[in-house]
Amino acid sequence: MAESKFEKDLEKLEQVVEALETGGLSLDDALKRFEEGIKLARRCEKALGEAEKKIEILTKNAQGDLVAEPFADDEDTEDPAGEKTVLEKKNDDAETEGELLF
Repeated sequence: MAESKFEKDLEKLEQVVEALETGGLSLDDALKRFEEGIKLARRCEKALGEAEKKIEILTKNAQGDLVAEPFADDEDTEDPAGEKTVLEKKNDDAETEGELLF
């Protein structure tokens, strides 16, 4: 199985960091390596951000069935269409019925 682009970029980034840390590079070479490292770090960060968006948390709905719910990294849990998540709907239902969620 081929190594993913992220792993290759991360490995290259580690090599750049090692080369910069060990020293011995001319100023021009060090600057070129630094620039390459910044580009690799940004690509790795972008890949990790995209992966984070794909993460889903499994939650149970009101009937006890497992439902896939997108991972939310902030307090805003509404989707772009403005619909509430399963967990928010469950919270609203529990509040209106006077029940505790957990």
